[in-house]
Amino acid sequence: MPMKLTRPLAALALLVASACQALAADAVYPPGLRLGMVPLVGLNTAKTFPGFESEDGSVKVLVTELPPAAYGEVVAAFNANPAGSNGVKPDKIETPAGLAYFTTESGKSGETPVKRYSMIVPGAGFSGYVAVQVPEKASKIYTDEAVKQMFATAVTRREVSAEEQLGLMPFKITELAGFKDIRTLAPGASIILADGSESAGYESKPFMILGVIGATPQAADDRARFAQEAALQIPGLRESRVTMSEPIRINGQQGFETRIDGVSGKDKTPVTVVQWIRFSSGGASLRIIASAPRDQWSDAFTRFRAVRDGIQPKG
Repeated sequence: MPMKLTRPLAALALLVASACQALAADAVYPPGLRLGMVPLVGLNTAKTFPGFESEDGSVKVLVTELPPAAYGEVVAAFNANPAGSNGVKPDKIETPAGLAYFTTESGKSGETPVKRYSMIVPGAGFSGYVAVQVPEKASKIYTDEAVKQMFATAVTRREVSAEEQLGLMPFKITELAGFKDIRTLAPGASIILADGSESAGYESKPFMILGVIGATPQAADDRARFAQEAALQIPGLRESRVTMSEPIRINGQQGFETRIDGVSGKDKTPVTVVQWIRFSSGGASLRIIASAPRDQWSDAFTRFRAVRDGIQPKG
């Protein structure tokens, strides 16, 4: 290479590297999520869902996390049918997060014609997913190329701080009882505290899921039935048998405790699970699901209660 070209190329490489660093620095992560991107001009953090939206709410960018296997399934589907079908155009793009796959299609939201875009990217222990909806009236600004440029900024982070995740919940968690792995399941709605990890699986060690549920029954008999039915529908718990179900008071409020024996996980680990529901006369009620292998139950139950009793209303 002629010497006179070396300096310009080196300067260009430095410029590109600096631009990439700036791009990563400008990425915005919706609270509690490990996937972020640089939102297009005119889009700000959404108020009612994880992602971004225009001031009038007509342009929406939903950002969420899916199980790690989802990315591989989409890649396989793309490879099996690279031309797409039913007017859905498949494409792929390089991003800081890795090779992303996305689709573009036309549709309607009610009576309004819209463009819809969906993208999936790989993450460490999860798949990142983005869904964009642009009404026809905004398509001259938020064009196919503009959305593609936004997709190209997708970036992931390995962890979300415990403080950020806990801060999203509608209640204050004042006691963690030694649980180290904290993971948001649904931002602002449910969170898991565990001794295990997402990659190794949670079932073989004690864990808790704290969340809120919508309207709950007010009559005592209806509450008992509601609590038992909810307990028997806990995902991942098989061969379930209710061993105890009774009303209790939790931090001075009406509640219900239900215990279940069953098996969980691919190794069919024998577990005991407790479900606590702290009923609210208006708005959302608190639901806690706590599970431990049967041989670890006694010590784990003490920790479960410490977390439960440390949950307080926010200021």
